[in-house]
Amino acid sequence: MSRKVLIAGNWKMNGLLEDGAALAKEVATEVKKLGKPECEFLVCPPFTLLTTVKKVLRGSKVALGAQDCHVAEKGAHTGDISPVMLKDCGCSYVIVGHSERRADHKESNELICRKAEAAHQAGLKAIICIGETEAERDAGKTIEVCTKQIMGSVPQNATAANTVIAYEPVWAIGTGKTPTTADVEEVHAAVRKVLAKKLGKGNANKMRILYGGSMKPANAAALLALPDVDGGLIGGASLKAADFMAIAASVNKK
Repeated sequence: MSRKVLIAGNWKMNGLLEDGAALAKEVATEVKKLGKPECEFLVCPPFTLLTTVKKVLRGSKVALGAQDCHVAEKGAHTGDISPVMLKDCGCSYVIVGHSERRADHKESNELICRKAEAAHQAGLKAIICIGETEAERDAGKTIEVCTKQIMGSVPQNATAANTVIAYEPVWAIGTGKTPTTADVEEVHAAVRKVLAKKLGKGNANKMRILYGGSMKPANAAALLALPDVDGGLIGGASLKAADFMAIAASVNKK
């Protein structure tokens, strides 16, 4: 099954207006040089940079995404941003359920599922994150944890057209540590089987599963060559256009 590789940058809580505009411009410029790239590109800046980056990316082949959303369209939710607002800002994607949200904000599978549903209703594609902690990995519970997160976080009506899964082992995020390629493929293959059980084999075969967790130019080629890895959700390496584009250059045709 051919799936278009997605190279997504999660800028997290980084970048002021000048920095963000410069980074977005450099990425857009480099992507333009590729002509017809073999992959899709996405950047997810902080909320404060969305409108600025939107202007910079206008007319480019780089999509805009956000890092989180609320479940409601509007209302008394101080400090939150609705999916409708994100769509209005020019976003086409939103990340939900990142491990840092699960840990720092105690987000449950149920809440993440509601956020994904709200994103879909607003016309956004949801990137739903899953992944185990180091303690869970050491206890041999990686597949069990990821299965529970998929069953609880992915809406029952999710499709390959509106949903992307990102497997990010928590212990690998920002640490420089990565699982072996065999470990990554084992988890991605297991995730696809769980998706088939929940959503049907057709959807599961078409749905993209990204790898995140210290993906960088040095290991990108090996990870992206795996049959069930359909791109990367890239953190630190996405803050440097050269590194981000080097990862994209590692994309192998599926």
